[in-house]
Amino acid sequence: MAKFVLIHGAWEAGWVWDWMAPRLRDAGHEVHTPSLTGLGARSHLLTPDVNLETHVLDVLGVLEWGRLENVTLVGHSYGGAVVTGVADRAPERIGSLIYLDAFVPKDGQSLTDLQAPERAKMMRKYAEDKGEGWYLPPFPADFWHVTNPEEAAFLEELSTPHPYATMLQKLQLTGGLEKIAKKTYVQATGYEPSAFPRFVAEAREAGWPVEELNTHHFTMLSMPAETAEVLIRHAA
Repeated sequence: MAKFVLIHGAWEAGWVWDWMAPRLRDAGHEVHTPSLTGLGARSHLLTPDVNLETHVLDVLGVLEWGRLENVTLVGHSYGGAVVTGVADRAPERIGSLIYLDAFVPKDGQSLTDLQAPERAKMMRKYAEDKGEGWYLPPFPADFWHVTNPEEAAFLEELSTPHPYATMLQKLQLTGGLEKIAKKTYVQATGYEPSAFPRFVAEAREAGWPVEELNTHHFTMLSMPAETAEVLIRHAA
């Protein structure tokens, strides 16, 4: 039995795994789907002070207070930055680290640093114009090329504003990440334009297994069975 801790991306929360997580549980695995501070069921905690460090501490708390060991830690999209910080600080608790169409920052990098300049500029203007300078309202589903009506309705009903400071804060790593031997990258090949091919190339260069799912960015919605199978295959 594997122990999965699934970390969602920006604007999402633990609900984004609702279509996929039961498949992992039905296969006999333990699954945790925390919502990060300021999002989903914890959206009432959204403030300008919520940053990447806040979210890293959220997940470290799940590991510590859940007494979780040999965890398969999965990060989707923005969640890749969160799991990178978590794995660096608690490598002894992580058996497998999986990036699901996610950012993979290095020491001293923020998500803004990893975005194309035009996307970073758009996000900054969006925060200034629509989010009082400190939060980012959710985008419509078609922004992510999600066209299936059920998937689009699910995303648009439950997505909440995301704290912009999480994208500006630079991640500080100490070398703990290198102690985790098992790392995997899963690419959503149907999502274009995408910021993630560079991380796919880096993963291959580092010798990580790379999996491909031919769908949009939210693989856990469009291909829940296939996504679950990939995660199980690379679990601790």
